[in-house]
Amino acid sequence: MPNKLRAQCANTIRFLAADMVQRANSGHPGAPMGLADIATVLSEHIVLNPKDSKWLNRDRIVFSGGHATGLIYSLLHLWGFDLSIDDLKNFRQLNSKTPGHPEYGHTDGIEITTGPLGQGIANAVGFAMAGKYAGKLLNSETAKVIDHKVYCLCGDGDLQEGISYEACATAGHMALDNLVIIYDSNNITIEGDTSLAWSENVKKRFKAIKFKVIEIDGHDFNEIDSALNTAKNSKKPVLIIANTKIAKGSATMEGSHHAHGAPLGNDDIKASKENAGFPDEAFYVSDEVKAKMDKTASGELAQKAWEKMVKKDLPLSEQNVTLEALLNPDYSKVQWPDFSTESSVATRDSNGKILNALAKAIPGFLGGSADLAPSNKTELSGFGDFPNGKNIHFGIKEHSMAAIVNAMNLYGLFRVYSATFFVFSDYLKPAVRIAALSNIPHHFIWTHDSIGVGEDGPTHQPIEQISQFRAMPNFYLFRPADATENVESWKVALNLKAPSGFVLSRQKLDVLKPTKEYGEVANGGYLLKKRDNATVTILASGSEVMLALKVGCHLEEQGIMANIVSVPCFDLLCEQSKEYIGTIIDPKTKVFSLEASRSMEWYRFADEVIGMDSFGASGKDSDLFNHFGFTIDAVVGKIKEVLSY
Repeated sequence: MPNKLRAQCANTIRFLAADMVQRANSGHPGAPMGLADIATVLSEHIVLNPKDSKWLNRDRIVFSGGHATGLIYSLLHLWGFDLSIDDLKNFRQLNSKTPGHPEYGHTDGIEITTGPLGQGIANAVGFAMAGKYAGKLLNSETAKVIDHKVYCLCGDGDLQEGISYEACATAGHMALDNLVIIYDSNNITIEGDTSLAWSENVKKRFKAIKFKVIEIDGHDFNEIDSALNTAKNSKKPVLIIANTKIAKGSATMEGSHHAHGAPLGNDDIKASKENAGFPDEAFYVSDEVKAKMDKTASGELAQKAWEKMVKKDLPLSEQNVTLEALLNPDYSKVQWPDFSTESSVATRDSNGKILNALAKAIPGFLGGSADLAPSNKTELSGFGDFPNGKNIHFGIKEHSMAAIVNAMNLYGLFRVYSATFFVFSDYLKPAVRIAALSNIPHHFIWTHDSIGVGEDGPTHQPIEQISQFRAMPNFYLFRPADATENVESWKVALNLKAPSGFVLSRQKLDVLKPTKEYGEVANGGYLLKKRDNATVTILASGSEVMLALKVGCHLEEQGIMANIVSVPCFDLLCEQSKEYIGTIIDPKTKVFSLEASRSMEWYRFADEVIGMDSFGASGKDSDLFNHFGFTIDAVVGKIKEVLSY
């Protein structure tokens, strides 16, 4: 494309973004205006089809600086996605297609929800990892089924967040040559120049973690084009450091941190357009620019060529069978482990067998741990190490692990889990929130729950974490009482259109004998033991379910009848009808909850909560349960005290 036409395209992007922010009277014009030249040239390189935004071999683009939605929506409109000028005019308005930050599943063309800085970089690494693994499974000498690139636009703020370093270290280690990160280096943050708080040498940092680094003038079309051509042929992941000016083209705000998050003003926009020789008309797009930037024709042509290649070179072949299995996983083929003859099994151990059964039956089921696979019991035996196998070694990088796996689950072929100790879920909670917000079916494996961790002490004993995740909308936390309930919980979780967490014990738990009630795990809770003329109901989860059953027996000996309800998923129970809840929690009974955690959420159902009022301590698990009152005598005593017996 001639540079003169490129300049017209860039100015169109620039002023669409400025007009959007001005009309909404809120938003971030600075980054979109500074990135407009890069976005224009990137448009010439990126391969995607706006008429089929789920085409498998499309290039992925991740906008890690999600606040730059003026740029994002301008590009999607110009490229030909389902985003009209009227949609741009409704920027940041309720129920519009153009919310303040990009949301996956809400706006066509958005690959993943971004906004919390740094996460988008990790998401891009996840897409690149998924692409490399897909290529290992599907590519042959005659058919490159997967050969796309992953582009990520990021800024100074993204690279200051620790998650970006975690993720990029993984990308360099894995030599992800399909990853191109474009760094908008304008040296501006909200408070002013980046030198206020940051002075590291980004180029040296990325060279140290095995990236190819290219530094350019981010406003020179020829340098941008050359850098992208070089990046596409690199054998390493690439960082393009694009030196830019925030709010490039603004008559009064170019280079100022004040342009980061506020409208430029009508006077500035008018003067800026005049300086650029651009029509003084809001939301102006010339026919020439729209025709040049529209990706529909080239995208459809690329997809048709790909589909023809797949049909020609993969008929009835091993790769074709694999592709079909990846696209359409059949969970009916899973040979679920049977624990009915076992006496006691730690739920982390039963979970390990479940993961292996899933991996054996489902080609696209894989995952890994933050350097804890032997303790989490998450190793997939005999399946090799990623990228040649299914076991992903993330290292001690929990936050990036979770964000990477979020993207892998949105790639289109894989169901991926991540794992760590439950107490370390604190490190990755922001990525869990994005998964819940975006309906990403990410399975979080969190072992070593409660004070049952034992001697490692309170720093490693999760107390408040369960309540935190139960408070999160659209997230389903499973705390199975035993190995069999663990199996049933997985059957439910695999069919959820949302993320799930499995909170699992380090210590062995007695195996409850399977009964028909297990079929009601899908309801979140079910009546495990019913007694005639009950005056008490005890709700429990996980390791406290067996304790509740024993407490019920001791109460019965003293003439107090107690129903016992197992609640493997509090979140699912909350979604049930009042009628169902009334069948398992008799409203005429005094209701207690029993759980070795903070447990304040149980007041939704319980009259009295028996839980943890402090952090844990270091000692044997049996001593800790005794010390904190999770024994038959202590619980019976508390219940009788409330009942005034």
